[in-house]
Amino acid sequence: MKFVVKLGGAALEDPKLLHLAGKALKDLVEDGHQVAVVHGGGVQLTRTLAQMGKVSEFVSGLRVTDAETRDAALMVLAGRVNKSLVAALGQHGQSAVGLSGGDGHVFRARKKITTPDLGFVGEIASTDPRWLDAIWKMGAIPVISSIALGFDGEYYNINADEMASACAIATKADALVFLTDVPGVKGADGQVMRWLTLKEVPTLEKSAVISGGMLPKLAACKAALTHGVKRVRILPAEAAASLPDLISSRINEGTEVMVA
Repeated sequence: MKFVVKLGGAALEDPKLLHLAGKALKDLVEDGHQVAVVHGGGVQLTRTLAQMGKVSEFVSGLRVTDAETRDAALMVLAGRVNKSLVAALGQHGQSAVGLSGGDGHVFRARKKITTPDLGFVGEIASTDPRWLDAIWKMGAIPVISSIALGFDGEYYNINADEMASACAIATKADALVFLTDVPGVKGADGQVMRWLTLKEVPTLEKSAVISGGMLPKLAACKAALTHGVKRVRILPAEAAASLPDLISSRINEGTEVMVA
């Protein structure tokens, strides 16, 4: 099976969680699965921008990205965060190849048209997974940062959830898993919803039960499910060890997002 795993939030900040995630990803490969990792790094980027004297601004969960912020994103996401994940997998004996979405033109971007304008924030315009296939043939894990190259020659900051969804669609993945720093999608009662159908999402959005960074995440879930990805799950990073059991066992952590 093909797995696309999106890593973000606490899983990138906490060495213990990063170790757990690295071990789980290696176990998936040892079980014969092909695994791609897509990562964000918003916390690290916000911290770096603060050190530069820049205040981070978000609109509907998306970062407003001027040229200086975009350049910082290239440095932080495609640089330090990406290579730290490659190193974490290497500690478990798992080979990995770090990429930005622009490398090999695996992901091409166009500017996201929004009101207000978000600057160098893009959306995926085209994909070419041949480099990912080549890495898989070598038994390695591609580790992809959420930066893509536009047809205009500019790099664009891509929401990592959107990138993960595009990766799952392009590779015809069987499962897309978001390892995140929240326990799952919470309903109006504050409890984690173990199952969430796409038709329930608009009502939850309208009542503001779902807001902020969960909005692009659920949009990414919808895109994946409506383009052939069979399973989509939002899983707390603490439950990373259950990743290899996702196929054969019932997991009581996180939220399974379904078409109906």
